[in-house]
Amino acid sequence: MRIRPRTHRAAGALAGLALAGLLAATAATAPASAAPTGSGGERRVAAEYFPDPGGSGRTVEVPANTPVRKGKSAAPLSAAEAAVDGTVGGQAVTGPSDDRLDIVIIGDGYTADQQGDFHADATAKWADITALEPYRSYQGLFNVWTVDAVSNESGISGDPGADTVKDTALGSYFWCSDIERLICTDIDKVAAYAAKAPAADLVVVIANSTKYGGAGYSGLLAEGRPFNGVSTLSSDHASSSLIAAHEIGHSVGLLDDEYTYPEYGTWTGGEPGGINSTTYTAAQLTEKQAKWYRWLGQSDPAGGTVGTFEGSAYYPVGLNRPTESSIMRELNNTEFNLPGREAMIAGFYRAGNGLSSTVDTEHTVGPGRRIAVSLADLNTSAAGTAAGSRTHRTGLARPELRWYVDGVEKVSARGRTALTPAALGVRADGRGHRVTAEAVDRTDAIRDPAVRALATDTLTWNVRATGHRGAVGQAMIGTTASGVSIRKVNA
Repeated sequence: MRIRPRTHRAAGALAGLALAGLLAATAATAPASAAPTGSGGERRVAAEYFPDPGGSGRTVEVPANTPVRKGKSAAPLSAAEAAVDGTVGGQAVTGPSDDRLDIVIIGDGYTADQQGDFHADATAKWADITALEPYRSYQGLFNVWTVDAVSNESGISGDPGADTVKDTALGSYFWCSDIERLICTDIDKVAAYAAKAPAADLVVVIANSTKYGGAGYSGLLAEGRPFNGVSTLSSDHASSSLIAAHEIGHSVGLLDDEYTYPEYGTWTGGEPGGINSTTYTAAQLTEKQAKWYRWLGQSDPAGGTVGTFEGSAYYPVGLNRPTESSIMRELNNTEFNLPGREAMIAGFYRAGNGLSSTVDTEHTVGPGRRIAVSLADLNTSAAGTAAGSRTHRTGLARPELRWYVDGVEKVSARGRTALTPAALGVRADGRGHRVTAEAVDRTDAIRDPAVRALATDTLTWNVRATGHRGAVGQAMIGTTASGVSIRKVNA
């Protein structure tokens, strides 16, 4: 996922937290060592899959591209099919890509006549994901694009059996690495289709199948891809959407898996970088003010209370997780725990902005220039409803909009989304001034000040000087003996 440079956010804080998150995501030992090539010389990448709906995951190395034996040689598309292939649609576009986390959904195993089915499946699967918190409250920070990929045959290889081979646009297939439920795809082909969208931070491939399966590819930025994660999932199985919801937890929230492998035994290293893994007990977290100590003892949406529960990041002994269960441990739990929610919200704000404007901050404005800003359309809590928001919805977010002139807040302007510098009290005093709009998400789902800083967006405009500096604020204080007036200039 790319981290966009933005002048209105403190670059040091942004880069520091992004680096910390990336270190957290990579510090925990992976269940299989990364190998760039397999025995046959093919490129290989790490992929996570879930053998059973509702169960825990496994991670294996898989080919980055579809083996020849798993897909037919692609037959050329007809002129009519080629005209449809690669068509980009805006499924849910909430703002400029520079201010949003862009999701690209591509279908595989859909013929030209089935692209309507693909769009219906894409809408349904994204609705499944955004029914879960914190996706539900923060979907206004996402853009969702679809890219039509026309396949010569309906369905994908490996369905219904391992010997079934289909000619599809992305070469997706069950029985990847001889694992029935693992759906692999051709990453090069996925990248080519994703590049047609305006932007791609994450990619979801929907395979046209009723059979349960899917996968999550991670670490793709290291391969030179513009996106960090690709999730695959079957179109018509009710449980497959949870695979993508879990995988985005890695790519965006930078969260560790919380499940374990018995063969991993005991963790003997130091404190890991993972956000949701620790060697510390609850008392040690509090003493050191480390990781999720702010959430200890809180009732958790994933069940129980936040504490330290043994087993995380594949190690059953020596590493602890925040809760007994969560979506990062098993898919029969559809909730992120409280530390996980906070990490996800941090990830949303790393890639998206809660505040936007079409008025360029790179150019000075006059005192009478109307400055309009827009807040991301978030699902807000009743206590944090901002002016102009949809008050009938309830959610986690609590956006608050404030205005400042030369660093001093204009309290009367709170919540206003359009005004002029003059209306804020900027005077024609011959001086330049600075007008700042600041949006802060004061959600109770954030307790870490560093994450609150990420959830703060500011835009600042320089207001050009007008009027005469010496003519404003003068007051008569007396005259000289010759009758010349003496005036004091109030700076």
